[in-house]
Amino acid sequence: MPKIKTHKGAARRFHVTGSGKVVRTKGPKSHLRRNKAKRVKRLFGGKVETAPVFAKKIKPFLPK
Repeated sequence: MPKIKTHKGAARRFHVTGSGKVVRTKGPKSHLRRNKAKRVKRLFGGKVETAPVFAKKIKPFLPK
């Protein structure tokens, strides 16, 4: 049985927490930041749990 390879695109975008939740980073952080309000820029900071429907699809791409 061959090893399951990690999908590198998914690995860069998502990661699995210790409790098994799939977490993603928020949207357009890097491009055209000068034009955005301070409040908007602050909101980009954290990470967000993905919806259970999408988490189910993403988890097979992240075996490790």
